[in-house]
Amino acid sequence: MAIVDDDPRLLESLEELLESAGYVARGFSSAGSLLIGGLSGLDLLIADVGMPGVDGFELRDLVNKVRPELPVFLITGRHEIADQDRAQGISGFFRKPFDATALLAAVGDALRNRDREGDHAT
Repeated sequence: MAIVDDDPRLLESLEELLESAGYVARGFSSAGSLLIGGLSGLDLLIADVGMPGVDGFELRDLVNKVRPELPVFLITGRHEIADQDRAQGISGFFRKPFDATALLAAVGDALRNRDREGDHAT
């Protein structure tokens, strides 16, 4: 799975959280650095909404064109982002500071649902 956030502290803490739960997580400081590496090996994406350049919503749109089955979670520190129209097409939305247990549960559910639907890509 991939995490995209321009805040290095949050990126590191999210990587540690996911790895402590047994997931393999790769961190990226921008949408561009993720897209350069490609999306083929991903099973889930967590992205910050407020990033310079390509923001989380734009990244979600780009990912949905190439990998529409990929679960995408967006995180934000801005309260006005809870915009339902823009939040369509995501697996989950978390406002910072978010509950780590709730995020891990949502990630686990998304991966189990994806596996049940027959997409076993890693």
